[in-house]
Amino acid sequence: MMTNAAIALIEQRVSANLFDACHTLTDAEIEELTRLATRAPTAYNLQNWRFIALRTPEAKARLRQLAYGQAKVSDAAVTFIICGLLPNHAAIPERLRPFIEAGHMPGDTAMGWQEGARAQYADPRTARDEAVRSASLGAGTLIHAAEALGLASCPMVGFDAEGVEREFGLGPDEVPVMLVAIGRAAPGNWPQKPRRPLTEVLEIA
Repeated sequence: MMTNAAIALIEQRVSANLFDACHTLTDAEIEELTRLATRAPTAYNLQNWRFIALRTPEAKARLRQLAYGQAKVSDAAVTFIICGLLPNHAAIPERLRPFIEAGHMPGDTAMGWQEGARAQYADPRTARDEAVRSASLGAGTLIHAAEALGLASCPMVGFDAEGVEREFGLGPDEVPVMLVAIGRAAPGNWPQKPRRPLTEVLEIA
């Protein structure tokens, strides 16, 4: 039986620890990775994320100092800082405008969404949770986009978040959720590590 290509990517993906430090990516390749990442879902179509792609040795070295010296930050062709943005309900009409103009949604629905988002994210903790969710969905999609383009990737949470905020000029509404290193794998990476059995993680009600 033929295996679906998307399923094959999920099955074969690994978090690479070793990257070919001589491999580079062009601006166009980085843009394509990001374009695909932004196909991930977000609540109310907020698209509340930002992708900071560090490609130069100097930029990656600055980040590596804040990521406890992890070599993959600078060895990978590009290392992304994935930022979640605190939800801005006022942006919803503009984010949905092309959708409305295409006739897919009435304008008053967008206004209803705007009010719903305003109420839902009035609590700062709920707003931060949504920023982390959106960034995580974008990062996951970025990882699979890299795999589909023949690249290796590694999500990373080992970094000084406050240091990253200062060093890279993040705004007060931006949360640095994770780093994702992407490039060509070097020899010596582990295969995908074993997963827990479904009996431990799945409940069907």
